[in-house]
Amino acid sequence: MHGEVGYWVVIRSRVLDTPMRLGQILEVTHPDGSPPYVVRWADDNRTSVVFPGPDATVVEHRPATAVGSGPG
Repeated sequence: MHGEVGYWVVIRSRVLDTPMRLGQILEVTHPDGSPPYVVRWADDNRTSVVFPGPDATVVEHRPATAVGSGPG
């Protein structure tokens, strides 16, 4: 997994009817772009250190549909 500041972490739950979660990467802690990342979550504006699991992807552009995918 490779992330850069400004990229988005998208977590899609494997549990039915659980919404996708979206967060923007604020800080990458390793020069090669590997996790962990400091992320600001779009749904509650909180920041946390994230070690993405198998249900997560990192994308360059903000996805159109996700929990907290309003302006920001």
